[in-house]
Amino acid sequence: MPKSVTRRQLIAGTVPLVAAAPVVAKLAWPTSAGAERLASHEGHDHPHQGHAAMIGADVPAPGGPHDTDFALYPPPALPHRPGRVSEYTLTAVDRDIEVAKGVTFPAWTYNGTIPGPIIRATEDDLLRVHFVNNGSHPHTIHFHGIHPAKMDGVFEIVAPNESLTYEFPARPYGMHLYHCHATPLKKHIHKGLYGAFIIDPPKPRKPAQELVMVMNGYDTDGDGENNFYTVNGPAFFYAKYPIVVKRSQTVRIYLANLTEFDLVNSLHLHGDFFRYYPTGTTDQFEYTDTVVLGQGQRGIIEIDFANTGLFMFHAHQSEFAELGWMGFFNVVE
Repeated sequence: MPKSVTRRQLIAGTVPLVAAAPVVAKLAWPTSAGAERLASHEGHDHPHQGHAAMIGADVPAPGGPHDTDFALYPPPALPHRPGRVSEYTLTAVDRDIEVAKGVTFPAWTYNGTIPGPIIRATEDDLLRVHFVNNGSHPHTIHFHGIHPAKMDGVFEIVAPNESLTYEFPARPYGMHLYHCHATPLKKHIHKGLYGAFIIDPPKPRKPAQELVMVMNGYDTDGDGENNFYTVNGPAFFYAKYPIVVKRSQTVRIYLANLTEFDLVNSLHLHGDFFRYYPTGTTDQFEYTDTVVLGQGQRGIIEIDFANTGLFMFHAHQSEFAELGWMGFFNVVE
């Protein structure tokens, strides 16, 4: 993508780019045959006006239907057993990633993906994370939570071709995150070095269909402004591949914001309300349909859908939604 392209030009659809053309062409939300197949809207009164969103096969999202499963579906929670070792290996890798249809981004990643792998432990587990730096720059891992100073990922810089093992008791329970803390910090986060870090409580949460959503953005032309916004990596992905959930089962979303260059990001759900537990460390919640998060803020959302059908979710900054941060739940019986 040429350096001169701004996100405002992308929104306006005024840039004749080969790489970004499929995305730009869809920003006006045209009628989608995929939407009609999914929602069976053939009988609506004004078919010439189309739908107010993209959905289904015609959406210009990269990848196949299971490409974000690694980021969307967390490993199962384990029962409380103090002292159990919960062990992971994260490897920093430089890799070009397709972040929008035909648009690649020169990423710095943990294990080759944006976001990195979901790390999950139960409170009082001994968390052990082996970090190997196969990237071209010095990196670290900083975990949000409680841990010794020498495990903080600030002074323990890991040079290329070197490694370090982080080890500490997992606490407190809640939804947390991890990211690189090498300088310049904004570049290391923006390039993709972050992921979700879940610590489960000693007393298990009630059964639910569990999902993880990490909000982020991509500056693809180097001007310090994001050109695309996404959840779990690719732009418009869950508009092309709606997330199937059951009306009869609570849906629990572990939500985190790692967006760089913008002060806040947000999530809005259509057609229903949810319980939002900030950071997920207490049983106190807000009953709402919209949450706004600064970078590093996170929480847990629980939805008990009242109806079946297709329900949109998206950032409630309209610009973010039009540049990729939107999707659908397909609620079934």
